[in-house]
Amino acid sequence: MAARKKNYPDTPDGRYFVVKGRLWRKTNPKLPEAARKLLVSALMDARRNVKKFRDDPHRLRYTRSQVHSAKIGLGERGRVWWSDGAPDQNRKLVKNSTYRDWWSESGHA
Repeated sequence: MAARKKNYPDTPDGRYFVVKGRLWRKTNPKLPEAARKLLVSALMDARRNVKKFRDDPHRLRYTRSQVHSAKIGLGERGRVWWSDGAPDQNRKLVKNSTYRDWWSESGHA
């Protein structure tokens, strides 16, 4: 996985990183590197197009769907990429998740 620009803490199981107290699902680590690169490229293109087409509702809706599709492909949205039955906690506040004890014990709370 490509390094993030800022140092955001990862959950102990490596499924999420935390930004401003909120969990964000990480890319599936089992995704082949070539596929990951293609999906990241598609995601970046779509994000640029969201800005480019912000005044065109039809193109904006389409480009937002491209962002969503790339994120599903990366494993950041949609079905979870782990298989132990743990629930998805994407976008939850850490303090309202099963990670709350880890968060407070690690001095972040």
